[in-house]
Amino acid sequence: MIRKSRFGQLLLKKEVIDLKTLEKALMIQAEEDPVDGRGLGEILIDDFKINHHAVYGLLAELYAFRSLDIEVSTLEPSQIKHTKEILAKFPENFKKELLYKRVLPYQISYGRRNTLIVLAADPTDKISEKIPSNSEYKKYEVVYCKLKTIEELIELIAPQKNEFLDLLQEAEENIDEMSEGGSDTDVDEYALDEEINKSLLVNLFEGCLIEAVRKGASDIHVIPYRRSSVDFYFRIDGKLLRWHRQERTSPEAVSAVVKDRAVGVDRFERDTAQDGFMQRVVDDHLIRFRVSIIPITSSEYERRFESIVIRTIDDRNVITDLRKLGFQSKAESDFIKAISKSKGIILVTGPTGSGKSTTLMAALYHIIRPEVNVLTCEDPVEYHIKGARQLKIGNRFSFEAAIRSILRHDPDIVMVGEIRDKITADIAIKLANTGHLTFSTLHTNDAPSAVSRLYKMGVETFLLAYAINIIIAQRLVRQVCQNCKKPISKERWPAALALGLTEVELASGEIFEAGDGCKKCNSGYKGRTNICEALYFTPDIRKAIVESGNEIDEDEIRKIAEGQGMLSLMDSGLDRIRTGMTTVAEITYATSED
Repeated sequence: MIRKSRFGQLLLKKEVIDLKTLEKALMIQAEEDPVDGRGLGEILIDDFKINHHAVYGLLAELYAFRSLDIEVSTLEPSQIKHTKEILAKFPENFKKELLYKRVLPYQISYGRRNTLIVLAADPTDKISEKIPSNSEYKKYEVVYCKLKTIEELIELIAPQKNEFLDLLQEAEENIDEMSEGGSDTDVDEYALDEEINKSLLVNLFEGCLIEAVRKGASDIHVIPYRRSSVDFYFRIDGKLLRWHRQERTSPEAVSAVVKDRAVGVDRFERDTAQDGFMQRVVDDHLIRFRVSIIPITSSEYERRFESIVIRTIDDRNVITDLRKLGFQSKAESDFIKAISKSKGIILVTGPTGSGKSTTLMAALYHIIRPEVNVLTCEDPVEYHIKGARQLKIGNRFSFEAAIRSILRHDPDIVMVGEIRDKITADIAIKLANTGHLTFSTLHTNDAPSAVSRLYKMGVETFLLAYAINIIIAQRLVRQVCQNCKKPISKERWPAALALGLTEVELASGEIFEAGDGCKKCNSGYKGRTNICEALYFTPDIRKAIVESGNEIDEDEIRKIAEGQGMLSLMDSGLDRIRTGMTTVAEITYATSED
């Protein structure tokens, strides 16, 4: 199969992917519908998160497409106007389809026969063949252009619209007039206000979901603000940012709208926590949302306010290529070595929101193959894992019951969402000791303390020593924006020196702090990366654990591991600072409890 794929051979030759990745991708391609299946390039990008330009730049080269580099920031107004005029001549539906596929009719090349130059992130996409039948342009040339460039051009020339927010803007004046007559102290008025504002609030809420997905928010927070205002926050790159404040609207009305549009929650229940879910198609992708609602107190005792948090679950964000996790070289090699074994526990630790599930997901995708039975037990299940059987937890099938049933279901590889207590710890140990590769998470500050936590749960030291392959302790830190970052200022030197950097390094101009923010970032940061310590269980580590006696000596375990090359969380963070990926402030914050 590999020999037949000229494109695959080229990708291997240029070292864009390795042989194992190519084999997996071709296997996925063979299993898909031959009529409506994805191309190799699309599979590599969607399922293995390979760089888009690395794949399609080579594809353009293979099929001899011309390439065009465009600096969007220096684009002439006349060119912008020219492209807008071209787009205006296409039917609206076809134009949307073109832009969604990242195909942009860009300019006319004038000559004996005028030619439409069409920019495409995938020059082999068949949609360009429909251009003559959907426009006046009968002669065209498809030119390869980087995906990032095309997206910047589309944002500049034909930005995506949010129809719900457009409707909201149109309705605001009428709603304001209606709201002026309401009494702030009359509960019945708020019930009436809920009905009056229903259409506005539905548009606001639906628009909020779309914006959250487009901005890459992991969570939406809906919080009452005073008696007749509601705040909407997005969590982006780990930080809450206020997106919108809805004035002259009762928080109860907003809660009712959310509940009406979620499955599994009772609109009239306001005194207990509720969990529900929703799903929407946003930009032609099915997005799932997990809804959590809890009652909260208010200074107005008669009011029944609720806090709402909505988790966005976008399968496009799943990392399936282990290399894309960004582990430092020693940690990555130890991790791959640990998950390549036929048995043992792979434990990932860290606080909530530290990327534990992402790491486990990438690890599973690295080792999943048709000949092994992979079972996962998570509560709740967030992302669908291709090739795994994911147990469905419910009222009649509890997490504990699911854990016990796994042992009877002939597994080869098991993922237990979290080791919660001695029961789950014992089952994980039993699975590992009976020849199963077992993945799980634990809430501890660092890797050595995970050993102590399991010991205090009641797991014997000799079982701990020989059941565990590796413990990864990690945090997520924001990456400094490469567009507006600046060398660290003198005022921040003391904090940097206290962290372990030297004056020579600070004076070099290679240590950065966040800039003032630009169009490409959020307050000087864009995206996140991890810092981690990888405690690989070598014979020396196992011996130290067995000989611990009645108390696990965490310092001794750390000393041995660092002597064998393990980076601590702090050292991992310092490396990220020195390579210009993040800032002193981020590492100080992420490691402050250590």
